[in-house]
Amino acid sequence: LYTIKFEASKMADPKFIDAMKTDHLPEMMLDKGDKLQKAEAKLKVHPYDMECWNVLIKDAQEKHIDISRKTYERLMDIYPTCGRFWKLYIEEELKSKNFERVEALFQRCLLKVLNLDLWKFYLTYVKETKKSLPNFREKMMKAYEFALDKVGIDVASGNIWSDYVDFIKDGEAAGSYAENQKIMAIRRVYQRAVMMPLSNVEQLWRDYSTFEQNVNEIIAKKLLEERSKDYQNARRVAKDYEATTRGLVRGAPATPPLNNAEEKQQIDMWKKYIGWEKNNPMRSDDTGLIKKRVMYAYEQALLTWGHHPDIWYEAALFLERSANLVHEKGDTQQAQAWKDEVAALYEKAISGLLKNNLLLHFAFADYEESRMKTEECHKVYTELLKTVPDPTLVYIQYMKFARRAEGIPAARAVFKKAREDQKSNYHVYVAGALMEYYTSKVRSLCFLLFSTVLVTNFICFGF
Repeated sequence: LYTIKFEASKMADPKFIDAMKTDHLPEMMLDKGDKLQKAEAKLKVHPYDMECWNVLIKDAQEKHIDISRKTYERLMDIYPTCGRFWKLYIEEELKSKNFERVEALFQRCLLKVLNLDLWKFYLTYVKETKKSLPNFREKMMKAYEFALDKVGIDVASGNIWSDYVDFIKDGEAAGSYAENQKIMAIRRVYQRAVMMPLSNVEQLWRDYSTFEQNVNEIIAKKLLEERSKDYQNARRVAKDYEATTRGLVRGAPATPPLNNAEEKQQIDMWKKYIGWEKNNPMRSDDTGLIKKRVMYAYEQALLTWGHHPDIWYEAALFLERSANLVHEKGDTQQAQAWKDEVAALYEKAISGLLKNNLLLHFAFADYEESRMKTEECHKVYTELLKTVPDPTLVYIQYMKFARRAEGIPAARAVFKKAREDQKSNYHVYVAGALMEYYTSKVRSLCFLLFSTVLVTNFICFGF
């Protein structure tokens, strides 16, 4: 307990007496247990209160992971896209050498959370825990390639590229053939890196130049001339990126919209950055590269702004347009792969932070309908009906889909379910009546439905 001495005059202060009468005691008068209870109580009302979570995280870090694991799992349920919190959780498991749990956590988060610090931590983990294995170098090379495939286009990923080069250089090469293979491997990584707009691309270019000159000065001049144009382009884009993203906040935990000025400013900055990527600053003819860079920008934005459905929707529309573009160019296989990515993006949104968002569910259903995937549409609507508190609009959209895809009998079957659902209101009757009036032309049924609503909802002024 904290012992605090007060002067008699201070204890007589009316402000002090009022504070003692409230539940909000001064922070320094609360012991550790009281702070935890206060934080837990507040989180029941405000589950995204970061100050309360900081209290719980600090307490969890002071305990053994077997005791604090539930706290970390709760934290990840609230902030599933925060790389910093995943890293904290994994570090605690690593302290107790729970390697199976560590790798299970990496499997849960790495592909969903493209956070650069998290990926660097993954590479460090592989390097430090797998070095005793006979195939360690092969595993480490695969880990580097895996990381670079996912986050290697990040402007701040330059350290991963340079570490990869250093790792290859440190490898032993017995014989001239092995030495040549090593040189080729180093050259390939350097040549890929200096084409990327990285924050340290100038240093990478200097290192690459030195490397080639040490190998063969004559060949070096030719190779460097061949790559110089790509390097200059990358250098230019890296500087433009710095100017475009100045002030951009990355890595903050995702919270529901606050609708304040600071949030609006950050979202506008993210959309400015995404728009910059859409304008193809690399001046590339490679549609795949443009798509990858834009989608990476969207993914980075969604790590912090994942509660904003408009960003998810814009990302899906861009990806769909990209798929249609490559289809027009004749690459049907690539187009189909990207169209599947659109569906996966929608699925990720509605199964994560926005489980009850109507916009994304309806957009997903419309998209699957455009691909003639009727069963998938049914699945989207039926799963949404299980979770929304007011299913009225869902039933109406579901009826419209059923009529378009399967005809009036299917739409009537959906209406029957809506009528039997006590949570739905009179709007489903109106939608059903208008459907009968304009589509089936059964005027008598339309009149009957309106009459039913009039009898059962006579006090509803909206009707």
